This record gives sequence, C-alpha cells and structure tokens, in this order.
Amino acid sequence: MTTLTETRNPASADLAPIGLVEAQAFVWAEAELLDRHDYLPWLALWTEDGRYIIPIERDADDYAAVLNIAYDDGEMREARVKRLRSGFSMSSAPPARTVRTVSRFVVETSEPGALVLRAAQIIVEYKYTRTRTLAADVTYRLVREGERLLLDRKVVTLINSDDTLHGIGYLF
Repeated sequence: MTTLTETRNPASADLAPIGLVEAQAFVWAEAELLDRHDYLPWLALWTEDGRYIIPIERDADDYAAVLNIAYDDGEMREARVKRLRSGFSMSSAPPARTVRTVSRFVVETSEPGALVLRAAQIIVEYKYTRTRTLAADVTYRLVREGERLLLDRKVVTLINSDDTLHGIGYLF
C-alpha cells in the first residue's frame, strides 16, 4: 500500500486538509477534461514530478521495477499528449469518444495538504462504430499547492490489466 511519504510530501501545518468533497470535485473535473480531449489544462493539473501509472500487475509493490502499460513522469505525459493532439498516431486518428464515470470514493490516507483517494472508474469508449466498456480501480494522490489541488500520482489498475488490451489510445 502506498504511503504519503513515498512520493513528495509538501504537507505542513500551514496547508489546509483536503476534504472528500473537494477531492471528488477535482477527480470529476479531471475526468471531464479527458472526455473533452482538453489535454493542455489536464497537464496543468500535475505536480512537476507526479507519476501517471497504468500497471500490468494488479498487486505490484514497486511500479518502477515492473513492466507497466504507462509509467509517465512529466516529460512522458507531455509527449503522450503531443502524440494524442497530433492526429498522426493510429491511436488518435480519429480520437475515441469517451465518457467516464468515477464513483465509490474511499479515503485511504490524509494529512494536511495531501490525500490518497481510491475510486472506481468506468470508461465507455466509442470508436470505429464500436462501443466498449473498460473498468478500473484508480488511486489518486492529491496535494495542495497554494490555493489549488494537484495530482501527484494516479494509478489506474484496469480490471483486465493482465489480459490482452486492444488499442487504448487515450488517457485514463
């Protein structure tokens, strides 16, 4: 299980706690940006050294030491967004239409200025006259920097992560 101190720990007595309602609103707004393909504001939601991870192994303890579908730092997130926006990638031409539903929020850990939140996510994708549904358990590590929340870590564990995955050309 991930602890708050395994990644950056900006928490101090000066930072307000992050409440569940505030965290839910943030997660829903992030999902809306992704569904609209509004990737530049999505990039701005991240801390400088935040990690976006889609593991293959459901119970991995150290994502850096195992093979992942995605293990993106800031530079890789920017490269992924550039590819998605270019229209020259097979996975982005045409872009899939998606609708995300995020629910079942559970606070895993909380301290001033930081919160680890688990949730369930369902993505309905439409592309090439086909609709498909994907489900995942998602763990978010949110941190407060000044007046706003930022993503410091997002781990998307697909329920079929260890099975054959076809053409995931978008961000979770």
